Amino acid sequence: MTGEDVTQERVLPLVVRIERSAPPERTDALEAAALAVLALLGDPRAADGGEWAEAVRGWERRRIRKVVRRARGAEWRRVLDLPGTTVAHGTAEVRVHPPVPLDDWPRDLSRLQVSGTDLADSAEPGPPGEGGAVLWINPHLRMSAGKAMAQAGHAAQFAWWGADGGVREEWRERGFALAVRTADPASWDALAAGDLPVVRDAGFTEIEPGSCTVVADAPWLRPGGSRPVAAAERRISR
Repeated sequence: MTGEDVTQERVLPLVVRIERSAPPERTDALEAAALAVLALLGDPRAADGGEWAEAVRGWERRRIRKVVRRARGAEWRRVLDLPGTTVAHGTAEVRVHPPVPLDDWPRDLSRLQVSGTDLADSAEPGPPGEGGAVLWINPHLRMSAGKAMAQAGHAAQFAWWGADGGVREEWRERGFALAVRTADPASWDALAAGDLPVVRDAGFTEIEPGSCTVVADAPWLRPGGSRPVAAAERRISR
């Protein structure tokens, strides 16, 4: 990537609220991150002619990088004053902001910490519901919650790209029904080798470049579903 390209590269900021006394459940946080990405992509401000459109289109044309940071107390309140949208899901709250230049984050976002997003579930998540998207996490990788949130966001974006307008509207009406679950080790290889959209990590943090992190599954992504041809070209996260 040339110096000129780097100056134009953008990243999508996701901020998860982690209060000391009440951290969110891990699965809630992962699902909230995926829902937040979908909320931004479906926001009128991100559509053609909207105030976020140029930033979003520029970000989508390059690597769809996402960075998750944590906030609490006054930090969280300052985040709420910045352009963006907040998703509350179960025990989790995640705020997504329009893409920002890689080397020019707003001050109130840049000073937030990336580390410290290690979360846990107090109980095993139940089976995913039917008809929505299921984002299957690689059971062989160890990822912090923050890293896994970004990967779930990538997979949700692949599911969005793989849906035509009618499917997107129906999915939106259902509140972007989705679940994030860790795949069974015995079925992971078949999932990753199939025809579903696969997220492969660029290797900037935590895991090796090219690692397959998440598979996006949904009725419209399966053979015979309503996936547009163009979706097949977006299987690899850059």
